[in-house]
Amino acid sequence: MSNHVNGVNGVNSVNGVNGVNGVKPVFPENAASKEYAKALDAADPLASFRDKFIIPSKANIQSKRLAKPNLSADPCIYFCGNSLGLQPRATAKYMEAHLDTWASIGVNGHFTKIEDSPLDPWWVMAEQAAGSMSKLVGAAPEEVIAMGTLTSNLHLLLASFYKPTATKHKILLDWKAFPSDHYAIESHIAWHDGLDPKKSMVLIGPDEGEYEIPTQKILSIIDEHADEAALILLPGIQYYTGQYFDIKTITEYAHSKGLMVGWDLAHAFANVELKLHEWDVDFAVWCTYKYANAGPGSMGGLFVHEKHGNVDYSQGEDSPQFRHRLAGWYGGDRSVRFKMDNKFRPIPGAGGFQLSTSSATDLTCLNASLSIFDQTSISELRRKSVQLTAYLEYLLLKDTTDETRPFRIITPSNPEERGAQLSLLLKPGLLQRVADKLQSASIVCDKREPGVVRVAPAPLYNTYSEVWQFVEQLKAAFQE
Repeated sequence: MSNHVNGVNGVNSVNGVNGVNGVKPVFPENAASKEYAKALDAADPLASFRDKFIIPSKANIQSKRLAKPNLSADPCIYFCGNSLGLQPRATAKYMEAHLDTWASIGVNGHFTKIEDSPLDPWWVMAEQAAGSMSKLVGAAPEEVIAMGTLTSNLHLLLASFYKPTATKHKILLDWKAFPSDHYAIESHIAWHDGLDPKKSMVLIGPDEGEYEIPTQKILSIIDEHADEAALILLPGIQYYTGQYFDIKTITEYAHSKGLMVGWDLAHAFANVELKLHEWDVDFAVWCTYKYANAGPGSMGGLFVHEKHGNVDYSQGEDSPQFRHRLAGWYGGDRSVRFKMDNKFRPIPGAGGFQLSTSSATDLTCLNASLSIFDQTSISELRRKSVQLTAYLEYLLLKDTTDETRPFRIITPSNPEERGAQLSLLLKPGLLQRVADKLQSASIVCDKREPGVVRVAPAPLYNTYSEVWQFVEQLKAAFQE
């Protein structure tokens, strides 16, 4: 392997998907210097993408008054893209086009393609977003749709894919599933007469004292419950630990045991490379306000494999055969949607799972952000992310030992098993002090009680120099 990254000597290049077979960049002795971090930034081929985002200033981030962003001021360090991504500069342009369309032609905006507008007519804007999102998840455009929110989409897909029987009724899920996933699964089990979530929910957790869940353990739990399990739902990336699960292997194995397989990609979408169609995933859901930068509470997305999205008219035009779902009129084929005859003819693919008229305002923000992803590729972003996260890990661990270090990295060290996030489990009593220190230094990252700081340098807008500055401030907090 050549000994360089983007032209900077001393770091092994990482050119494969999710790293190179688990091999992370190796840094030279001088890599802990500020100058070295600057050299990495100077050689970064994606550096120009930072200018496509509005980075909050240090003054703005500390203020509690509504203010215009000061674009020329000293920017803060924003490592919280795993919770809410930054605003793209394109958002204002797209929103202006949307509002002008609404103001100038009213209802005709649903169907009229406006010249010089970056947006499609409102009634097909969800498909516009799906075309871009499909490239980020490794799917055909028809297998993806922008709609709803993650949890509402999860409920809709569970209604379609969770079909318990007297013998096969269990759902396997993550031990520390995000609360929405846990509640959704619990409620779907309780919805079916005779089923008890205490008996039908199976939590897959790590060994005592550990945080990473080995793939083999997941497979063994599938074996243990295969005769009674109907479905497995796991996060692509675990929000707390940052572990990136082996979606391909787990999906294939669960299918071999007769389980339906769904994935919550909230922390994986626009973060790591995905191949949902190739991996034969049955369904997946995600939000778009984290690494995808579409804005707080923005419209979510879902994937339904083409084998579940087929619509068969062999029994007649008025008797389409399709996978059962909770249906709504916007999932109906556009060619007959306005006949209003109450004969549901679903759009083939994921689009057939839509319900109501989509929010054009939400879709505007989503398409604005996706336009940035269309200018690069998830493989290019992943390549930088592997390097950026490895540099963060290198600086955190340098010149320390497990015994002297006041924290433990609970995210897997293997780059194939993590995304952009490192979760630092601090020793008891340190969390608030560290959080206060980082806040006073205008560094934004996420804390989770009782002792975890989640640090997520995003490749679109974060720099190696910011990683270096963060570690300096973190070490200073420990020494106070």
